Amino acid sequence: MAKLHSSEITLRVGLDENRVPETLNWSAEDGGIDNEEAKAMFLSVWDSKNKESLKIDLWTKDMPVDEMKIFFHQTLVAMSDTFMKATQDEKMTATMKDFCAYFEEKMELKE
Repeated sequence: MAKLHSSEITLRVGLDENRVPETLNWSAEDGGIDNEEAKAMFLSVWDSKNKESLKIDLWTKDMPVDEMKIFFHQTLVAMSDTFMKATQDEKMTATMKDFCAYFEEKMELKE
């Protein structure tokens, strides 16, 4: 039997006195990431027992709104790509990509 490899991703959240995130740092040794700063994060995990998605959304209080809009757009695009890889559903992926383009237009993200 092959030896299983384990990989760890670490998130560190610095909170102010009201427990509002001030700093976000993450590390992923296998990816060569060591204590990198971030301003926002979305984490979703699937609970197969209860058939539901669990999530953590965090952003620092100094995350600019214009960057949050870009972050959302890029996350939606990435989710569309992942959906295609996971399901091979080209029709729904195209619909999702259309929404991403609409979002980009309405948020005036095009340069």
